[in-house]
Amino acid sequence: MDVLYGAFTFLYQAGDAFAFLVLSACGLAVIFGMMGVINLAHGEFILCGAYVSASAARLGLPLPLAILLGALVSGLVGMALERIVIRHLYDRPLDTIVATWGISMIATQGTLILLGSSMPGTGTPFGSFAVGPYTYSVYRLVLVGAALLLLLCLWLLFTKTRFGTLARATIQVPHIAEALGVNTNLVYALTFGLGAALAGLAGGLYAPTMTLVPTMGSAFVVEAFVTVVVGGADVFLGTAPAAAILGIVKAALTSWQGQLFGQIGLLVAVIVVIRVLPRGISGFILRERA
Repeated sequence: MDVLYGAFTFLYQAGDAFAFLVLSACGLAVIFGMMGVINLAHGEFILCGAYVSASAARLGLPLPLAILLGALVSGLVGMALERIVIRHLYDRPLDTIVATWGISMIATQGTLILLGSSMPGTGTPFGSFAVGPYTYSVYRLVLVGAALLLLLCLWLLFTKTRFGTLARATIQVPHIAEALGVNTNLVYALTFGLGAALAGLAGGLYAPTMTLVPTMGSAFVVEAFVTVVVGGADVFLGTAPAAAILGIVKAALTSWQGQLFGQIGLLVAVIVVIRVLPRGISGFILRERA
């Protein structure tokens, strides 16, 4: 029985790591993977979603609506920043890095000055369940379901809707899309806003599980970037398998030697994958299909 309990614990931890990587990376996969914008302020969009969600929940809004509100506010902030700053820096990656890093610093320090060093959380909902002598959070399983549902919704959005077609066309061949009458500025703004909203959604979903501090976004950024890099440019082909592989590696090493070894193993796995597959998992899949 101990072996069965250990196997369930490993699967639970791997699923939890998978959900964290997917939810952290989806917004970055849209902004960085699809648009090519190196967004160092990704963690601050997550921070925005978490703070707005927690504030709305404490004011009495049901948690699901509070999470959606956090995602909406993050998306609107992202669209505003795209219009004011990012739009002028497309095809200038070094300038984009500096600009988004500056936005990150302003957001982090501004939050610290205006709202203090921490914000009261909402508490993890749904309680826990027991398997043998061990207890597990039900909400962590909800996060796994949310990650899978989000991947499905993104696939439907970008492959089955007019917006998805226009977004992919604008990002791949903007001059032709503009010549055909597409409002490319609007498409860029909506796509960047979508990536920011997805980051805010991740923050809102994880707000009940974390201590809310102005630097909380940094807990997401590294793992989001490595997931996107391992997954490659195609969000739909790469993100899920990359998160699954990295989640298994992280869960295995964490259960063996603790959290530090899990993080080290994650980074080593990234180095190995990008050495073997320089275009990521999606690049490998597309090459094999051809």
